Amino acid sequence: MPRAGCLTQVTTRRSRRGYSRISLTVTRLVMNPIPILPTPCANAPDDPHAGQTCQGCTSHAPRTLGNHRAPSASNTHAGATAPRIQPGALPIDARLLSRYDINGPRYTSYPTALQFRDDFGASDYARAAAQSKRTGKPVSLYLHVPFCDTVCFYCACTKIVTNNRAHADAYVKRLHAEIARQASLLGAGRSLAQMHWGGGTPTFLSLEQIASLIDAIGRQFVMSRDDSAEYAIEIDPRSAGPASIRALRALGFNRLSIGVQDFDPRVQEAIHRVQPRGLVETTLDAARSCGFKSVNFDLIYGLPHQTPESFSNTLDAVIEMAPERLSVFSYAHLPQQFKMQRCLPDTLPDGPQKTALLQTIVARLTAAGYVYIGMDHFARPDDELALAQAAGTLHRNFQGYSTRADCDLIGVGMSAIGRIGDSYAQNAKTLKTYYDAIDAGGLAITRGVRLSEDDHIRRDVISRLMCHMALDFSTIEQAHDIDFVAYFANELGELADLVADGLVALDAHGLRVLPPGRLLVRVVAQVFDAYRRSAANARCAKVM
Repeated sequence: MPRAGCLTQVTTRRSRRGYSRISLTVTRLVMNPIPILPTPCANAPDDPHAGQTCQGCTSHAPRTLGNHRAPSASNTHAGATAPRIQPGALPIDARLLSRYDINGPRYTSYPTALQFRDDFGASDYARAAAQSKRTGKPVSLYLHVPFCDTVCFYCACTKIVTNNRAHADAYVKRLHAEIARQASLLGAGRSLAQMHWGGGTPTFLSLEQIASLIDAIGRQFVMSRDDSAEYAIEIDPRSAGPASIRALRALGFNRLSIGVQDFDPRVQEAIHRVQPRGLVETTLDAARSCGFKSVNFDLIYGLPHQTPESFSNTLDAVIEMAPERLSVFSYAHLPQQFKMQRCLPDTLPDGPQKTALLQTIVARLTAAGYVYIGMDHFARPDDELALAQAAGTLHRNFQGYSTRADCDLIGVGMSAIGRIGDSYAQNAKTLKTYYDAIDAGGLAITRGVRLSEDDHIRRDVISRLMCHMALDFSTIEQAHDIDFVAYFANELGELADLVADGLVALDAHGLRVLPPGRLLVRVVAQVFDAYRRSAANARCAKVM
């Protein structure tokens, strides 16, 4: 890889068959390296002067909910190596979105869970845990509660639908045992930097059961009492009222995620999740009144009966409520894998209609001042997620984007996935298998993978692309002792079409995902995925 004083000339040309190829020619020149990662203000226009300080941010007219102001586009940026992230510059080319709408992973890990092996077991996990224990570093914990008392027809989560709350007693008992065993392997007394409860519906558990689990976690790990750590929980506002929200805050949770999906009554009836706007507003008011630091709304586009006009009405309500974060997911219709999706009516938006929905979402939210983080996620510019991306410290794990250090993740509960050291591990995916394993006195790990040296390198590359939309070759070279151009020669050649279509920019020192390519960052990342041609990847949803 050339250093200062060299230039790699990047050219794109078409072959007689119409395929693009990239030629990288190294020539001797006396010049300084072209910086690719330094970033201007997130609201500055796209210009070639990367690294300059923005002097001209503009603010959008605020909307309010009580005394809470909606996001402003102006914020103070930190970090000299922040990527070029521009919330207002997301041009949407329907032709390109259609061309690149391929099957692909979401890259909450690399390798993805599709590459987990059944011959990875408790002994492999114990080896990784011992390695982690020696570091003594802070850890993250994910706790999965699989139960739901009603079924949402769109849902693809690992869940058990039941109205019998007695099931929670047996489950909580096993969680207590698993938490203690995980701590004995990984080392009790380690700081808990991040915690996320997901499901299913975590608030299916009673407040007493939730409190008992927080107590068990607090006995094994050092929990923050000053909100310096991030402790999040997903809630269903239909079953968790203001009193529950206040109780969760008192237990130490400081971030809340609310499943909204859509406020249109016709859509709600079709997906079997009737949840009036007033109910969500009451929940949000309760969260803010008792001091939750951040609230996330989950929305889904591509559901039955949705149109740009109807979803724009939902966005009106969302923008007025001004949650700190938004996760706006593209509905993946996979009825062959998730039988409840077969209950949906045959009125799903087609490709052009989904593109129109996406255009509406991006235009409305960025105009309201939200920063597009990537992979369906938007955040207010003063939210930690946006600040972490601007500072170049954003990470990605099985819960999505994370503001905390890239620490080991402990997975607790049925189907939960953890990442310890150089390994990923997943618990049993059925309740009986999970119970049997815990009752036998061990852990419930049934599959996983130990990363190879190549996996580590590619994970770093893909993570940087997903989080920062840019890649500095020298950073990867220094971290992994490789020559980037030589190591990824084939992959750099495969980027030719993306370069020609204006999705990425490539030069001697790195690559940058351009505004038209940010919605297709999964396609860019997939170029560096060694497993992308495996049969398992065909099970992934379309990237759009």
